[in-house]
This record gives sequence, C-alpha cells and structure tokens, in this order.
Amino acid sequence: MHYQDERTTGCRISDAWTYRGLKTVILENELVRIAVLADKGADIYSFVHKPTDTDFMWRTPWGVRDQRLSVPPTGDPSSVWLDYYEGGWQTVVPHGGYSDNVYGAEFGIHGDVSLIPWDTEVIADTPEKVSVRFSAKSVRMPINVSKTLSLVSGSPTLQIEESVTNEGEENLDIVWLEHIAIGPPVLSDKTRLFVPESRVLSHPESIHPNSKLEPNYEGDWPNVNAKNGSVLDFTRIPPKEDRSLDMAYMTGMSKGWYALLNEETNIGWAVSYPVETFKYLWYWRNFGGGYGYPWYGRCYNAGLEPCTSFGNGGIKQAQENGTALNIDASETISVSISAGPFTGAGTVSYVDKNGNITFE
Repeated sequence: MHYQDERTTGCRISDAWTYRGLKTVILENELVRIAVLADKGADIYSFVHKPTDTDFMWRTPWGVRDQRLSVPPTGDPSSVWLDYYEGGWQTVVPHGGYSDNVYGAEFGIHGDVSLIPWDTEVIADTPEKVSVRFSAKSVRMPINVSKTLSLVSGSPTLQIEESVTNEGEENLDIVWLEHIAIGPPVLSDKTRLFVPESRVLSHPESIHPNSKLEPNYEGDWPNVNAKNGSVLDFTRIPPKEDRSLDMAYMTGMSKGWYALLNEETNIGWAVSYPVETFKYLWYWRNFGGGYGYPWYGRCYNAGLEPCTSFGNGGIKQAQENGTALNIDASETISVSISAGPFTGAGTVSYVDKNGNITFE
C-alpha cells in the first residue's frame, strides 16, 4: 500500500513490511502487535502483548529463513518443512502430520500451504478496526484456503475467520491443523494448562527415546500414565530439565478452548475454536527432550493445536482411524477462531468465542 493513513494511535495495519526478505503484514492496536509472514504460509510469527512486553509465539533457534535463498540439501519430505520452521502459528491443510503419499501426491510433513506465499488484501483500515485477508492454494491438492485476521480497538483478542474450499470435482479427505507453538516467557514450570473436561490420548507409540508417556494410554483429563509407573498431571508444565518429548491428544470436549496461565507473572494465552470441526487438541510436549535433528536439546515449547483428526500420521492414517475431514467437491468449510493474551489469577473455567476469560 502506497497511500495509507499512517496512524500512530488506535488500530493500525500495513502490508508494506519485509522481514528477512519475506513480505510481512503487521497489525496492531493499543494492546497487541502481530506480525504475519505473508510470503511463508501467512504464519503468525509474533504476537506481542504490549503492556507486559510478552511475545507468546515460540521461536526455533534458527528463526525465519527465506526459502528462496537456499536449496534443501536432501529431498527428505520431513526435513524440508522442518528446515524452514520458524515456530509461531501455521495453518496446516490439506495434510497435517508426517509425510505420506495420498491421492497419488507425495506430501511432506504438514503439507504445503505453510511453505508457500499467500496473497494479501487489507479489507478494513480504521482507528476502530483493521482486517486483512490472506489466501492461497495448495500445490498438490485442489484446496483453496482463506483466512481473515481482525483486531478491534481496545481488545487484545485476534479474531480469525478461516475457510477451506475443495475446488476439485471429487470428494476429498483432508487433515486441518492449526499449528500453534507457545514458548517462554509465558511457558515455564510455573505455568498451568486449562482445557474443558475431556479424554486424553497418548500417542500409540513412543515418538522419541526421551518420551515419558505410556503409549496408547486413554483416560480422563488431566491425569496420564507415564512409562515409569507414575501419573502425570497435565495441568502442570514441566521444566526444561524434564528432558522429555511426547505427543498427546485431548478429545471429547463439549466446548473448544484452552488457556495457559503463568501463575508467577499472571500472564496467560487463550484460544477458542469450534470443537465441531476441530475435534482434537494436539499437545506437542517438547520440554527439552528433543535430541538430534532438528532440536538438539535446545527447545522448550508446547504445541497446543486444534485439529480435525487424530494422530500425526497424515491423511491416510486419519482415513484408517475414521477421523479424516471429508470435504465434498465445491464445498467450503468455515471456522471462527479467537486467540490472545490475558492477565489474571485463578483457575480458568471457560474461554468464550470473543476471547473473554472466566475464572472460578
């Protein structure tokens, strides 16, 4: 945009930024500042709460890399995605999970739309509200993805309207994942995780030698059996010294929401989403135990990721276990998501669709 009211107060937006060579859109108001990498998946790279100077998005040690400046050293379908994974929040569709071949197309880990440029269009730009629409098309499946991000004055909550359209002439099974990774400073061993009543499922097998969860466990939130015979309380976040790496999944929720609250700083992060579409909440527990490529023991983060499907094996696995999302030819599926920071103390009992927090 070359002709824009460059305000210094209220809601503001600009798509005229670049970061490490990638087109970047910045939205902000009095309370939050959000950076979106339009040239890489429309990833939400930074989500800063201004009053507390807190960025909730976890960053990988290598951060943002411009894919145009390098050639992958191998054609491995998993490492290509990981090489360019900067952390933050990716929209992952139509393939979520590890690499696989489906419908005759080979998909790497987490598909393709989080690696490609998205078109941008600023559709609202006033002191009271800003909105930007991002859109892209999968390279290997006829799936069109659109998401509109909005901020209103005086609110720390980002509102997202997102849709997926099957532009093919046959019905398709997909996996749709909102890949949200949270890190320090909000994440620490002083942080608690709140979700609605649910069932907790551990991964069918250990995903790493440092995995601590009993494989194929199922039980009521929040307790999960560990391999050593102990019982883990999932409301508690372990320290990095735990040196664990696990995957778990929460399901059977009546409402779709979760909240992380650091009880030392009283700063929290909350997400609300439609549980009718995202029936599973993936829980990637990377608590210092990811040894070897690509983490090398350096990383401390929690991925809390609304998903349509169970298991990180991709579309084929979801088809086999009956949790793939079927989208008819020419059908559009739409969702509304809210996310943002909050401050307070106590037990979080609910997060509504506008991001409002209820404490017990």
